Amino acid sequence: MPIGQVTRGTTGTNRLRRVDRWIAQLPVLRSAAAPLVVDLGYGASATTTLELHQRLARIRPDVEVVGIEIDPERVRVASRSARPGVHFGLGGFEVPGGAPTIIRALNVLRQYDESQVLGNWRRMVDRLQPGGVLVEGTCNEVGRVASWVDVTAHGPETLTVSLRLSDLSGPDAIGPSIVAERLPKVLIHRNVPGEGVHSYLADLDRWWRVHAPLGVFGPSQRWVAVASSMRDDGWPILGTKARWRLGELGVAWDAVAPDGFAW
Repeated sequence: MPIGQVTRGTTGTNRLRRVDRWIAQLPVLRSAAAPLVVDLGYGASATTTLELHQRLARIRPDVEVVGIEIDPERVRVASRSARPGVHFGLGGFEVPGGAPTIIRALNVLRQYDESQVLGNWRRMVDRLQPGGVLVEGTCNEVGRVASWVDVTAHGPETLTVSLRLSDLSGPDAIGPSIVAERLPKVLIHRNVPGEGVHSYLADLDRWWRVHAPLGVFGPSQRWVAVASSMRDDGWPILGTKARWRLGELGVAWDAVAPDGFAW
């Protein structure tokens, strides 16, 4: 029997473009002999699964993408959109079928209790082929604020936030910590004093304010300066300037892991 519960199914065109862009640069996608990517919990329509295949096929034309949903009616409707390289099936966190290279699970665990996250991470990771990656996270309704954790057989590796930088400026803008409300479920309730993710977001906001004068050169320049300052401050910031200019910023998981977290 499929493991999980039916989610609200909210979806939309281009909603997951930021995480798809990040997945497309994963080394395992390029190195896999026959890449199989699972879109787990694609929602009420096939849109995000079809978009995922379109984006990844630019890198690996032979990629196979399988959309998995726990609701049989959603599978029936989505199956009408099946095409070469894209298929749909019934399932949940047990991830039926062949061993995936990558599992994308966006906006799924957000609707579960925090206590259920680790067990479901392990279920999905156990289905991956050697070297595979689970990408699990959350985004807002239009995909302009997103964050995700990549998880391997060794446990969580990084937290990545991806933001539309032009939305972070202005008198009513919150700053980078706007992502707090779209953190992965494992972190969303940990944005409190004493937790690593709270300190991380506070420092992002602080450096965003410090580098406000660079805004005249555009928000991307300001964000690159934020990333560099965070790294100079001792945060294990990942990625390159090319990725930072896209509004992305990765940090090693150990720096933001919940207090007491153990894989």
